[in-house]
Amino acid sequence: MSAEAAAHVDLPDLTTGAGPGAPGDLSLLGDVALTVTVELGRVRLPLRDLLRLQEGSLVELDRLAGAPVDVLANGTPVARGDVVVVGDELGVRISELISRGVS
Repeated sequence: MSAEAAAHVDLPDLTTGAGPGAPGDLSLLGDVALTVTVELGRVRLPLRDLLRLQEGSLVELDRLAGAPVDVLANGTPVARGDVVVVGDELGVRISELISRGVS
C-alpha cells in the first residue's frame, strides 16, 4: 500500500451521535440506576482513633460550617449544594452543576 493511500481515512461524523433517537437524546438511559451520595466532609483517622469512637464522640470534618456539600453519582462529583430541611427530612438544594469536559 502506498503512503498516499494509507494517509487518507474517511471517518463518520461522530459529533451528532450515532445511536437511535434524536442527537443528544438521553431518554434511553432514563431507567439506569445510579448511586447518588451527598458528602458533607471527610477526615482521615488512624485506626487507633477510629477504634476509640463511641456514642457522643466528635469527628471534625475538613469542611467549614455552611460550606456547600458535594453531590456524587457513582462516586463522580456532579454538583454542589446546600443542606436544607424538607419537613422532617434533609435534602440538598443544588447551587452549582459541575461540568466535565469531554476528552
